[in-house]
Amino acid sequence: MFGKRTDGRQVRTLEPIQRIMPYIMKTRTDSMNMFQDTISCQYLDDYIREKAEQGIKLEYIHIVLATMVRLLALRPQLNRFVMRGRIFTRSKIWISFVVHRSLKNTDAGTTIKLCFEGTEDIFEVARKINEAVERELAAEDGSNSTDKTAALVMKIPGPLIQLAVNFLMFLDRHDMLPKAIMEASPFHTSLFFTNLKSLGINHIYHHVYEFGTTGLFLALGKEKMQPAVSGDTTAPAKTLGFGLVMDERFCDGLYFARSLRMMKKFLRTPSLLEVPLPAKTEDIP
Repeated sequence: MFGKRTDGRQVRTLEPIQRIMPYIMKTRTDSMNMFQDTISCQYLDDYIREKAEQGIKLEYIHIVLATMVRLLALRPQLNRFVMRGRIFTRSKIWISFVVHRSLKNTDAGTTIKLCFEGTEDIFEVARKINEAVERELAAEDGSNSTDKTAALVMKIPGPLIQLAVNFLMFLDRHDMLPKAIMEASPFHTSLFFTNLKSLGINHIYHHVYEFGTTGLFLALGKEKMQPAVSGDTTAPAKTLGFGLVMDERFCDGLYFARSLRMMKKFLRTPSLLEVPLPAKTEDIP
């Protein structure tokens, strides 16, 4: 309460224009910036093939999420969130993503939320992802803490569900939401990720949620062939598109732009992620 939260600390040494932005743009849907780009799959495929020859199995999701963990560790302003006009920064990196147990129409999928220190190399990130997915797929009751929390809320009589959700949002806005609910909630996260490549469709611009603290939503699309220029020739090349939606209130456009350039650098050279980070960069007071 009063600026103290279990999932972050308030950033107090901001410029006046940064402090006032959350009061001008009061909601995340009012503050969304949308960015899309493509990357050459050659960089990813070559790296995956090289690691496979060494007996290490990696997939696109491992490289992309390892890239985002490293990016959030080096660019701490991306790991902020806005709550009731105040800007907070997280001490750890949280990433939420959806896993489908099957591609049947009846499978809505389940959400996994992982915590990272920011110092992990790509192999540690891949191990955490694989272990979490294996646990979800092997779960006898087919549910995790997120699913169980949602199921508990849905046991409330229908007319009271909206009241219960509004009460949880009130507690969150006033820094009183229990830590256990925050840790179970996939919406209290640094980054929400969806891999639409596995569904065979292109990337989208996914909204950031009003409930919780999500400030970044990354959607990966399916691969497609596009013309690529190499010297004096143009030939089809496999590319991978992504859409990124950002809450612009917690850092400025220049910071976002430089962060996106760094993101693409890691995706073009995934071997940079093999070296653990000595320590993540801390945000300003």
